[in-house]
Amino acid sequence: MELKTARLVLRPWNESDAESLYKCASDPLVGPPAGWPPHKSIAESLEVIRTVFCGRECYAVCLAQSEFPEAGGTSRANCSEAPRAVGCIELKLNGHTDMTERDDECELGYWIARPLWGRGLIPEAARELLRRAFADLGMNAVWCGYYDGNEKSRRVQEKLGFIFHHTCPDCPVPLLGETRIGHTSILTRDRWQQLNAR
Repeated sequence: MELKTARLVLRPWNESDAESLYKCASDPLVGPPAGWPPHKSIAESLEVIRTVFCGRECYAVCLAQSEFPEAGGTSRANCSEAPRAVGCIELKLNGHTDMTERDDECELGYWIARPLWGRGLIPEAARELLRRAFADLGMNAVWCGYYDGNEKSRRVQEKLGFIFHHTCPDCPVPLLGETRIGHTSILTRDRWQQLNAR
């Protein structure tokens, strides 16, 4: 499955993406706000691709063309190789999320390389994944969370139409061995349809 937007290609992760993933995920400002530590090696990134980024609806976020050369984007004209991964976005289905136990609900997760922050790329990717969730997969609700202080993630959810649902004052962050304040938002199918009818 490959999804496309105006500026992005969303495609499954490949083992050949390990080096690109390491370049993005080794940045200490990328992972910790989302609850995971910076990658320490290409081998670690490869293991993450094999064991974490293997979900049915997990996609590498790739630039469709050389719009942002600082992120290593290359034109796909006359180029048959897969575009380089610069982030990740996923619909975590039942059994792979602690936000719901329903088969008709899922969780949205995302991140992107720091040189591309502020370009509106994650909202663009997320809108396409929300379309897939509601139109293709028949979801009735999509959940999304962020840790206290992660204003970038909060703003993304607001742009997408998510509505605050609840706060967890002692949310475990197992990969970092700590607890944080976690905020959870929800987007229902009805609200998504209303927003897209405007």
